[in-house]
Amino acid sequence: MLMDCLNWRLQNEIDSVLAKPILPADLYRSIRDTLLVGLTGYSKQGQPVYAFGVGLSTFDRASVNYYLQSHIQMNEYRDRVVLPGASEMSGKQINTCLKVMDMTGLKLSALNQIKMLSTITAVDDLNYPEKTETYYIVNAPYVFSACWKVVKPLLQERTKKKIKVLYGPGRDELLKVMDYASLPHFCKREGSGSGSSSDEVDCYSYDHPFHQELYNYVKQQALRNQDSVGPAKQGSMHVRVPTPDLEEAKIMETIQSELHNLKGGDGISRSFSRITIEGP
Repeated sequence: MLMDCLNWRLQNEIDSVLAKPILPADLYRSIRDTLLVGLTGYSKQGQPVYAFGVGLSTFDRASVNYYLQSHIQMNEYRDRVVLPGASEMSGKQINTCLKVMDMTGLKLSALNQIKMLSTITAVDDLNYPEKTETYYIVNAPYVFSACWKVVKPLLQERTKKKIKVLYGPGRDELLKVMDYASLPHFCKREGSGSGSSSDEVDCYSYDHPFHQELYNYVKQQALRNQDSVGPAKQGSMHVRVPTPDLEEAKIMETIQSELHNLKGGDGISRSFSRITIEGP
C-alpha cells in the first residue's frame, strides 16, 4: 500500500499540488459553493474539526478534475500546515482530525453524486489513511438510515468504530469533545438544519478565514514555483484515481442498489423524515 501511494504521488505530481491554484478565483468560489467543507476549530484534545455538507453539496459547477484537485489540496494543506500547527498549539503531536458530516438535504437524487463521492473516498482511503479519528454523522434523514442499515454490516470493525451516528444535529454529544466555538454552524442550533447565524461567516464559504488562508497559501507557492520553472499553466489537474478494493466496491454497489430500491418504492415519501438512528 505504501509503495502504491508513493507511486501515485509521483505519477500525479502530488508534491506540487499546493503550487497549482484553481483559477480564476470565481471558479474556486464556485467550487466552495458546491463542495461544502470547512475547518471550524479544534477539539478539546487539539485535533482540527472539519465540517462537511454532504447532503447539500452538488458538485455541479466545475469538472470532476477541479473538485478532485481542490479536495487533494485540502488534504495536503491539512497534513503540511494544519496538523503541524495544531501540534504546536497543543504542545503534543497531532496526527488526526475529526469530521462532522451534515446530511441535511440528502435526497434520493444523491444517486447522481455517488461517482464523485466514491472517487474522493478512494483517494482518501488509499493515499491518506488513518488521518481521521472519528466521523460524526448528524442531521440524518431516512434515506441515509436506509443505506446505513445495509452498509454497516459490510464495514470492517475498525471502520465502524470510527463512525458515530448522532441524533439530530448532535450538539450535546459534540460538546463532549469540542467547545461551543468549534461546533459547525449546523450543529449550534437546538433544532436541525444547516443555517448559520447572521453574525458569522459560513465555514464553507470562500470568504471564511480558513479558505482565504488556504487559497492565499496556494497562490504564494505558485509564485515561488514560477520563479524556478516559469508561469503556471491554467486548467485543472488530471489525477489518476486509485482503483477501490473489493470491499469498497461492494459497499458502493450496495448503496446504489438501496437508493434504486427507495426510488422505486414508497421510500421517496419518507426521504425527508427525521428518525432516531442507533449508532454503531
